[in-house]
Amino acid sequence: MSSRRYMCDDLDVPRPATGKTPLRNVRVASELWQRAQEKAKAEGRTMTDVIVTYLRRYVSTPPRKRDES
Repeated sequence: MSSRRYMCDDLDVPRPATGKTPLRNVRVASELWQRAQEKAKAEGRTMTDVIVTYLRRYVSTPPRKRDES
């Protein structure tokens, strides 16, 4: 078993690697991320819950044409 440990960014506490899903990285402006974390916390949700919910909604609709103006 690996001794590698991961940090849960929004709680700043160690957590074991569960291996359930791959870890992803995204770039998000600090102010937007902070506001999203605050709202998620107020709703009793994690940022993972929020992101996965919106990604599922996004992929469930047909692609839209991008405006090329």
